[in-house]
Amino acid sequence: MGASPSHAPRGAVTLSLCFLITLLEGFDIQAIGVAAPRLIPALGLSPGQAGVVFGAGMAGLVCGALGGGWMADRMGRKPLLMIAVGVFGLCTLATVVAGGPLSLGLYRFLAGVGLGAAMPTLVAVALEIAPPDRRTRTTTLMFSGMPAGGALAALFAAGFLDRFGWKSIFVAGGVLPLLLLPVMARLMPDSRAAAASDAERPGAVQALFGHGRLLITVLAWFTFGLTLLVLYLLLNWLPSLVAAKGLGGVGGAGAAFAFNVGSVLGCWIIGVLVDRLGPRLPIIAAYPALGLSLFGLAGADSLLPVLVLAGLAGFFLLGAQYSLYGVIPLYYPAPARGLATGASIAVGRMGSIGGPLVAGHLLGQGWSPAGVAMAMVPVVLSAGVAAAVMTIRGRRAGD
Repeated sequence: MGASPSHAPRGAVTLSLCFLITLLEGFDIQAIGVAAPRLIPALGLSPGQAGVVFGAGMAGLVCGALGGGWMADRMGRKPLLMIAVGVFGLCTLATVVAGGPLSLGLYRFLAGVGLGAAMPTLVAVALEIAPPDRRTRTTTLMFSGMPAGGALAALFAAGFLDRFGWKSIFVAGGVLPLLLLPVMARLMPDSRAAAASDAERPGAVQALFGHGRLLITVLAWFTFGLTLLVLYLLLNWLPSLVAAKGLGGVGGAGAAFAFNVGSVLGCWIIGVLVDRLGPRLPIIAAYPALGLSLFGLAGADSLLPVLVLAGLAGFFLLGAQYSLYGVIPLYYPAPARGLATGASIAVGRMGSIGGPLVAGHLLGQGWSPAGVAMAMVPVVLSAGVAAAVMTIRGRRAGD
């Protein structure tokens, strides 16, 4: 539904607060990756154990997204978002007392639950407050806070980890969300997803697979799964992969920063193009461009090409991913969009669990950083084929 002029200030406040939430989520998600070169030896983790710890956070995201998507269609957005922010803030802060892989994995899992519950709710908020012709760019603008937060985490790592240690980034990532809670309580208006009664709301199976939506749902899940596999492999392992090329920890943090800055630009630019041109051309073109960026990143061995190619990878990867957040819900009836979004995010998170595990396994088997990056190229191209079929065959449901 469009935002009337009288509701524009309220919508701007809501969008700003949601942007801050995604920024803090992005900081938290990237924190484990940029801290990894110091955290792993400090806790004596093997590559396999580190992959399991990274995967635990993604498993939490799956659980949180499933529950959050279901609740997003049934309860107020504000209390759900506040609970989610509080959970990931507290559990990120708890990371500093982790003494080994078990406790670290538990805290990352619980933080992931909070992060996952927030994401489909944020998509639902974006669709509520945006005019129909600006839905994709509103969604991508909101979610551009995630790579922006990741870039801040990379800057924090470059400037403070040597001085204050790896725990400092988790202190910052835990305290800041808790400080946001009273601001949300005061300024964020509540909205409720009860546009339809329980009798009018379609069942989960009917909403996801009925009326010819089986193919769209399966393709959406497949695209999200493969895209998020690549995304979370890069978010968690890019600094370590670049450092292993002989470019040091500073080079790794620089690559993470470039990746996230490119991601912000990709969110804005590809989101605008999708609103103006439709989803097909911008999203379909993004995936082969991403494959070329990863191919170049695999072969780069000096700092400048690594930074440029990491930025391009972020541009196309996040630009396509967050544009899909704004496009896919529109293939479903309005009363079930939270469910559809949460299910897509949750199933996609299976790929995000696999990404860190795959990287940890390949590195543990002696693969080079170039080999790990090259292994992602066919994954990206497969996701691109699925996205192409989905955007060509998809039809918008009525609002």
